[in-house]
Parts: sequence; C-alpha cells; structure tokens
Amino acid sequence: MAEIFDPKPVVQKGFEIEERILKAAAKAEESCEAAFKEIDRTARYNGEKVLKAFIDNKVSDVCMKGSSGYGYGDVGRDTLDAVFAQAVGAEDALVRHSIVSGTHALTIALFGLLRKGDRMVSLTGRPYDTLEEVIGLRGSGNGSLADYGVEYEQVDLTPEGKPNVAEIFQKVKGAKLAYIQRSRGYSLRPSLTVSDIAEIVKAAKGANPDIIVGSLIKNPGGGIAETGGYIAGTKKLVEQCSYRLTCPGVGREAGCSLDQNKRMYQGLFFAPEVVANALKTATFTAAIMTQLGFECFPKPNEPRGDIITAVLMKNPENLIAFCQGVQKGSPVDSFVAPEPWDMPGYDSQVIMAAGAFNNGASIELSADAPLREPYAAYVQGGLTYATGRMGILCALQEMFEKRCLKLF
Repeated sequence: MAEIFDPKPVVQKGFEIEERILKAAAKAEESCEAAFKEIDRTARYNGEKVLKAFIDNKVSDVCMKGSSGYGYGDVGRDTLDAVFAQAVGAEDALVRHSIVSGTHALTIALFGLLRKGDRMVSLTGRPYDTLEEVIGLRGSGNGSLADYGVEYEQVDLTPEGKPNVAEIFQKVKGAKLAYIQRSRGYSLRPSLTVSDIAEIVKAAKGANPDIIVGSLIKNPGGGIAETGGYIAGTKKLVEQCSYRLTCPGVGREAGCSLDQNKRMYQGLFFAPEVVANALKTATFTAAIMTQLGFECFPKPNEPRGDIITAVLMKNPENLIAFCQGVQKGSPVDSFVAPEPWDMPGYDSQVIMAAGAFNNGASIELSADAPLREPYAAYVQGGLTYATGRMGILCALQEMFEKRCLKLF
C-alpha cells in the first residue's frame, strides 16, 4: 500500500497531530494499562518511604534555609544527608549541590576509594562514554585513575546482555572496587533490574558493592533540584569519599548550601511521582514506536531497570527528525532545532533534544544519541505523563512531515 501524506493534520488541544498518529497513541495506551497500574503501586510505596524519612529525621523549616561561606553547622545540609540515606536504605549519604553531574559524583567516589596499585573491575562491560577518560580508557595525562596507577579490568556481559556470573566470581578476586552500571548508557544491552544487581553483588561478595552515586537532575531530584549529586553507602566509604569531595581533614564538615536546600528537599519528596510519570512516558514510547515498526529496548511491557527507552531509528535522518520533534514538544526552547555536535566527553557527534527547566535534566523529557550505528535514540524522562506523551507525539509528527515515518 502506498504511503499517504496529509499536510493538514488534525488539531488536538492546540497541537497539530496527524489523526493516524493519535489512533496509534490510543491503541498504545490501551496496551500499557497493566504496566501503568504497577508503576502507580511502586510510586505509592516509594512516596510513603520518603515521607517516613522526612518525619523520622525531623525535617523543619530551619532545614530549608541555606548557609554561606564555609558552611559549618549547616543543619539543613546534614539533615538532608540523613533523609536521603534512609530513603535509599543506606547507612550514610552525601547530597551536595556542588556535585556537577553523575560523572562527577562517580569520579569523587572512585578517587576517594582507590589508591595506587588498586584494581577496579567493571562488572557490566565498558562504562558510559564520559567515564572512559576518568578511568583512563581514553586520553592520557589528564589526571585519570590510570595516571595515578589504578588498574582496570572489565567483565563483558553475556550475548543476551546479562551478567557473566562465572567470570565475575574470578575477576573480582583481589580487586579493591567492583563497578556496576545499571543504565544501558549508549548501548542496547538491557538496563539491570534489582534482581540482576543482587546476582552480581552475590558473585562479587569479596569486593565492595556498598556505595551508589548519581545526579540530582535525574530521578532523585524530582525535576526541582537545580543541580547536584549524591553518594550513598556505608559510613566508612561515604566518609572516604567526603575527603575527596572537599579535602582530607575537612570532609563533609564544610560546604555551604547557599539557597539550594529547599529545592533538594522538595525534589526528593516529589521524586516517586515524577519518576512514575517518566516510567509511564517510557512505557508509552516503547508501545507506540514498536507499533509503528521501530524496535525498542526494552520491549513494551518488558521488565525495566531504568527510565530509558532505546529506539532503533535505522538511519541518521530518522534519528535527527525524531530528536528535533521532541524538542518541538518541550516546554522550554521549543523553537530551537537541535543538531549533532562534538560534545565534550564523547568520541562521536551527539544530538541532544532537551527543552528542560534545568539544563541537561534527563528526568525531564529528552532524547539524545551519538551519531553512529545503530542510530538509536535514547528517550527518557517526563515530569508529567501528559506532557511526556505529547512530546513523543510531536516527535512522530516531525518524522511524518519530513517523510521519515510511513503511516498506512
């Protein structure tokens, strides 16, 4: 059947979306009902858990106030550490606006825990692109772990994208640190589920799987935290990391919070609902894109380990059109057309669509990808499901208008 192209799409609530795209969206949403119910159940559980952490740690109006200068005795900062630790089930945590990204948080942890002659092992294959130069897999002489005499090995995942338990058991012997990357990064391997990580940790019991790190402009910041990152784990390891965060002898005792405390508290409080919206957007994305003939990872209604949906776009034209359409459906900078560029930390051009309130916040709807095979768009985020859904529809409309999407 020949492609039908209609330059006059129907109007839905001010958005011009082709009628056949809207019909595909309705069908996709029907298929997502069971997954949406499970997402809501998890959000309710996590919301109650976060609320209990606020109550148990006696969060008060005083905690919302910031500090300046050295930041000694910042009760809001220190209470937030305790709230965050309880919420994620850790002994201790460092939550700081001065951590600029997830990669920065990882760098603090790695340099805080590793010394010359130590060996770290990545148990989930090659790490995310921006960590390669931190470890020393790419570049030299820039102060990487390799420059400081830290050794690196990795255990590749099985062809099915699962942990290679037998090899993990052998490789971690004598290692100081075991690195587990839950997210797929810019790859098509499955994101790890909690049970996957439990299996890896069990196999790596002799190493140190006792710390987690990340960015606050992702899930735990709830779309409200303007910047920052976190490190959480055992008291001993968090303390070691605190000396890298500031300096030996000072650690966590210094570091003013300025006016960021309230936003970080609110972000954590809203995070369960915001993450639920992002998961619904991700589930809807996989459902509608699969229906329209694009392979997705994970597949619709397949168990998820994170909020990312990787969509195989088949060629650069499809990829660029999709990302530009996501930008058109964004609340901020919707009039901007993203183009591939040489982004620092990556070894190929990257296109990033993210009309976000906080620059680079991937808990807000975004689509990004390296311009290389297999031309997969990595879609994540969505502060609300309604706006996340419309962002995906705008992406499909852009593809349709640029004749990158066939509708029959």
